[in-house]
Amino acid sequence: MGKPAEQRRQEIVEAALELAAEQGVKRVTTQAIADRVGIAQPTVFRHFRTRDAIFAAAIKYLVTNMFKVLEVFFISKGPADERLQELITKQLGFISQQKGLPRLLFSDRLHLESPVLKAAVQKVMTRYMGQVATLIKEGQDTGCFRSDLNPDEASRYVAALIQGLIMRWSIFDYGFTLEKEAEPLWKFLHASLRA
Repeated sequence: MGKPAEQRRQEIVEAALELAAEQGVKRVTTQAIADRVGIAQPTVFRHFRTRDAIFAAAIKYLVTNMFKVLEVFFISKGPADERLQELITKQLGFISQQKGLPRLLFSDRLHLESPVLKAAVQKVMTRYMGQVATLIKEGQDTGCFRSDLNPDEASRYVAALIQGLIMRWSIFDYGFTLEKEAEPLWKFLHASLRA
C-alpha cells in the first residue's frame, strides 16, 4: 500500500526544493523529482498536474511554515524594535534551512515564465511588508522608531535588505552562515529606524 497522498505530495515538494538548491530551477524535471523521491514519474503527475503546480505548492509550503515562525513577532506586545530584530533573526534562520527558496525566488521561471508563480510570491511579499509596516508603526507610536518614517516605505527597505542578503548567500553557493548576518543587518537597520 502506498503512502498517504498528503505525505507523498510533501515528499515531492521537498525533493523539488532540494533539486532547485543543487542545480537551479530550470534543470528540475519531474523525472528528477521522481528519482529523488524514489517513485515513478507518473506518480508525480497523480499528485501535481504540472511542474509549476509543484513549485506553487513549494511556495505555499515555505510561506505557511515561515509565517508560523514569524507570526509571534507580529502579534506579541513586546517592544517593537526587539520584535523586529528577533523577526529578522528567525527569518534568516528559517531561510538558511531552505536553500531552494532563493533559487526559486530569483529564477527566470518565477520572474518571466510563470505569471502564476509570480503572483503567488507578490502576494506573500505584500503580506510580509504589510505586517512589517504595522510593526514599524507600533514602534513609532511607542517612541522607539523615528516618527518621520513612512512605515510602508521602511518595510519595503527592510524586505529589500533581506532579499539582497539572501541573493548574495545564494550566489556565493551558501558559502557563509546566513544567521550570522542577522546582527550586522540589524545594526544597520536599527541605526536608520531608531528614534
